[in-house]
Formats: sequence, structure tokens, C-alpha cells
Amino acid sequence: MATILVTGANRGIGLALAEQFAARGDEVIGTARKPESAQALSKIAEVQLCDVADDNSVVALAERLEGRIIDLLINNAGILEIDDLHSVSSASMIRQFNVNAVGPLRVTQALRPNLALSDAPKVACVTSRMGSITDNTSGRFYGYRSSKAALNMVGKCLSLDLAPTPVVLLHPGMVKTDMVGGNGDVTAEEAALKLIAIIDRAGPGDTGQFLHRDDYELPW
Repeated sequence: MATILVTGANRGIGLALAEQFAARGDEVIGTARKPESAQALSKIAEVQLCDVADDNSVVALAERLEGRIIDLLINNAGILEIDDLHSVSSASMIRQFNVNAVGPLRVTQALRPNLALSDAPKVACVTSRMGSITDNTSGRFYGYRSSKAALNMVGKCLSLDLAPTPVVLLHPGMVKTDMVGGNGDVTAEEAALKLIAIIDRAGPGDTGQFLHRDDYELPW
């Protein structure tokens, strides 16, 4: 049995990941900005308050979890603000950078002592192919695309600095969640199942890879 921490686990992909790990017998810690609203999560996991965009909130989480082993950290929490060249604002871009790129770094840094207690720690970051510069053929989404590209760089740096701990960057696909208004080609449960399969088989040789949910590498 492993101990797994999933950020942003109160809904969507995060909740689906938490449910599947819990169903197979792992101990799951799920974070949420509003734990009182995380009823579904509370039925299958330990719920912890954490706003990944807030230094003090992340530090407080690390203090509450001091001395506890974390075998797998999944940086899942993220936000999407739709924009184009006419509507994008610096405030929106900064919000998305803070949650999507700085948040995973903030959490990984704070929980590094917990990962160090594990015999086989792993880190996974839920990113997006929209963060791929090569794959961008349609423009728009300045804040989201840029923040996910930044997350990819954060993950690549972590893969080197935390070696030999595997750090993988995972694209779940267009998932039917509230973030995208229920549009998508797979359910959160289907995407989570595929992401878990990649995480389970990931070893030191896979670290730093940017992977599609169907387990092939994506271009940077």
C-alpha cells in the first residue's frame, strides 16, 4: 500500500485519481481549497486544506504532514481562464502561472522531506499538450498555454534536481470536466486510469518525459 497525495482532488481528474487509488487499497491524501465542499473526496480519502497558489497554505500543509511518508505526489490542481489576443490580461496570466506552474513547484518543494522518507518516491505533474510550443497551431489561450509550458520546464528541472526520483509530466487529454464545460473525448475516470498506468510503470529512465495519456511522448 502506498501513500499518495493528490492536489486539487475535490473534483474532476483529481477526484477520479483519488477514487481509483483508494479503490485499490492505497492511502490517499487529497487537497482542496474548500475542504467543506469536498464531500465526495471525504468519503474515500483524507482531506487536507491547501491552496497551491498561497505560500502560507502550502507551508501549513507541510507542517501538518511533517514526518509522514508520501510515496507519490500528483500535482493536479490547475485553472483555465479562456482568453484571446483581445481579452488576455496580465492579471489573468499571473493567476494561471501562480496556480499551474508555481503551485506544483511550491508543493513539491514543501513536501520533499516527505518524499525522501519513501523507499520509491515518484512525482507526477498533470500538464497539457497546450503547453507544447511545437504543437500550438491555433493560438489563443495565452495564459493557460504559457503556464503549462512553464510547468513543463518546472517538471523538467525537478526531474534533474530530484534524480533518481522519477518525475513525469502527463497530458490527460480533453477530459469531460467542469473546467472545460463538460466537453471532451474521455471521462475523468477513463483518463485517470490511463495516467495511473503510466505512473505505476514509471522508473528513473522515464523521468523528465512529457507523455500523452496513451503513453507516447509529446513534443516540447
